[in-house]
Amino acid sequence: MRFWLIFKILLHPLRWAQDRIDAWVMARVKRQPGPIAITRNRVYILPTRFGYFFALMLLVMLLGAMNYSNSMAFLLTFLLAGIALVCMHHTHANLVSVQLRAGNCEPVFAGETAHFELRIDNPSPTPRYSLAASWPKLEEHAVPGDVAARGSGLFMMSLPAGHRGWLESRVFSVSTEYPLGLFHAWTWAELDMRCLVFPKPAAHGGEPPAAGGHGGLASSDRSGQDEFAGLRSYRRGDTPRSIHWKSLPKLQHPMVKQFAETLEQDLWLDWSALATLDVEARLSQLTRWVLDAEAARRNYGLRLPGTLIPPGRGDAHRFACLKALALYDADAG
Repeated sequence: MRFWLIFKILLHPLRWAQDRIDAWVMARVKRQPGPIAITRNRVYILPTRFGYFFALMLLVMLLGAMNYSNSMAFLLTFLLAGIALVCMHHTHANLVSVQLRAGNCEPVFAGETAHFELRIDNPSPTPRYSLAASWPKLEEHAVPGDVAARGSGLFMMSLPAGHRGWLESRVFSVSTEYPLGLFHAWTWAELDMRCLVFPKPAAHGGEPPAAGGHGGLASSDRSGQDEFAGLRSYRRGDTPRSIHWKSLPKLQHPMVKQFAETLEQDLWLDWSALATLDVEARLSQLTRWVLDAEAARRNYGLRLPGTLIPPGRGDAHRFACLKALALYDADAG
């Protein structure tokens, strides 16, 4: 335990230097739409903590071989050192020439986790093993994956979506420690990726106000079986079941019962109906009403200051309403 503590203290200056180098490099990474080709001059490599321990072990073996003048000890030491050098070249080459491009990012609600898709293309005939993509300082949470020769691999990077609106991606790293884990090779990149974050829906409960023709039920003129609309004279072809027999002795001619079909009026989700709430609370409640109206398969429209979405329903209409709520600017409205 004490040895490990001393080892961490010895590594502290190296980590400090690596952090300074990373900050210097990341400040110069430009945001690009992609694809981004990873060339040799963009790949950085340093020993891992196991690599440093391996180098220390080789130094001790070399001192022992020199002390005892043991040729077999020299042979083993130089053999292991040669393996480490070959490993370093393989680790570096495992990352060179791959191409990075942005994938899809499905919209999420505020408070959820946004998942950015990164596609890594391998145009070379050599497979790439144990590649991982992660945000800075979160490399330990990256899940490694392989990319087949002349193939493509999909890697997911997650960010918490704390607020509505556009969530922009940031600088990320693609790294590898293949094949022996003695060296860590990485590159920095920033693709033009963003995720749309909808407002967090309010809790269930509360119905949209149906005043001023904003919602409710209405009777249409079409024939139906929902609501009794009166009597009319008998016509050829009317069924006996539709005849109003009670009126026959009084009127001396048959009358037929007529019904009107009950139709739902379009539901309007209006910003002004929530005047007692603040901006974010209004957006949350409107988001809840959009989800509830869509689940109930009702036609609904959305009224925001400066924005009017006509009534409709379906996935495209739901997305349009939620996007308007996500990108609503109170200062502009």
